[in-house]
Amino acid sequence: QVQLVESGGGLVQPGGSLRLSCAASGSIFRITAMGWYRQAPGKQRELVATITSGGMTNYADSKKGRFTISRDNAKNTVFLQMNSLTPEDTAVYYCNAQVQRAYGGPVFSYWGQGTQVTVSS
Repeated sequence: QVQLVESGGGLVQPGGSLRLSCAASGSIFRITAMGWYRQAPGKQRELVATITSGGMTNYADSKKGRFTISRDNAKNTVFLQMNSLTPEDTAVYYCNAQVQRAYGGPVFSYWGQGTQVTVSS
């Protein structure tokens, strides 16, 4: 099995910054991609950003310039630096990992439990 543990959420004032972390552990041969998604109350879960093992990144248009995703492949960890936060960024942020558990095996999708980010004065 594979576990994803997120950390770094919390309460921040508008204009502030937060850095989220997500560490994957367990039966992992290779992680092809990791990413962050978020779900605000009453809304569907949406993409924030993803990053491949080679470092290629993809951002939702509204997050470009304010959010930066990065990754430490050696530690199976992904980060999300969030700057200039607004109340509209309030949501539960979920980590996702696309994991290959054995050489030549299929890729499975795993999710973390989520971390709450609240932007409020």
